[in-house]
Amino acid sequence: GTVKESGEKHKGSVEIPNLSEENEVDDTEINVSKKKGEGDVLKDLMRTEGATKVREALRDYLKALKTEFTLGMILPTKAPAGQEPAMERKPSGSSVQDSVTPQSLDMVGVKIPTVRIHMREVFNSPADELYSIFTKKELVQKFSKCPAVIEAEKGGKLQMFEGCVSGEYTELVPSQRIVLKWRCRSWPDEHYATVALNFQDLAAQSELELECKGVPVSHEESTRQCWKKQYFEEIHVLLQQSKDNME
Repeated sequence: GTVKESGEKHKGSVEIPNLSEENEVDDTEINVSKKKGEGDVLKDLMRTEGATKVREALRDYLKALKTEFTLGMILPTKAPAGQEPAMERKPSGSSVQDSVTPQSLDMVGVKIPTVRIHMREVFNSPADELYSIFTKKELVQKFSKCPAVIEAEKGGKLQMFEGCVSGEYTELVPSQRIVLKWRCRSWPDEHYATVALNFQDLAAQSELELECKGVPVSHEESTRQCWKKQYFEEIHVLLQQSKDNME
């Protein structure tokens, strides 16, 4: 540091002998030393206000260490040589395909190990009607059975299931495609997946293809179940109810 009055520079050191996640940061010992000579005002400053700044940095450092350790605990294992990691499941009911491909090198945000979820579902409705179910607030609230925030425009917000799911619309092509920034409340803070919904008209039905990139590895199964149970199955029920009412 430099003493303002004289302009002289002085060197010293800070030693932290007992840093540990088991100790409170405020109890952490901070030793300040300085080479002989003038400039004791710098030493005194480091022992008071400087120590406060050091402890603030230590809190961030320990938090980062815990985060890195936790992420290391859930790193996906490598597939044996020659083994394809993708898992294909046979169709059941109206589900055509449900596959998950681990992406151990697909790092998003703060280097969280993620997977890509790919699903296809066939619905008894035309594509434009299915598209509306994802973009019209009253229809979203019907199948989700909860109040929702649906701003179906580029940059518009999305919030569903009492805040358990939130995000932002990033692309909308009517009756064809929706792209979202999407996250579950239980995910790491500020971590979003990219969800692409593609709609295709079939003879008397429509097919929805879902691709969800950037799902945290530890939330793979719960995310897949969210789309199956809370989205797809409830939309099937809504469509059936609409058909019954018309009849």
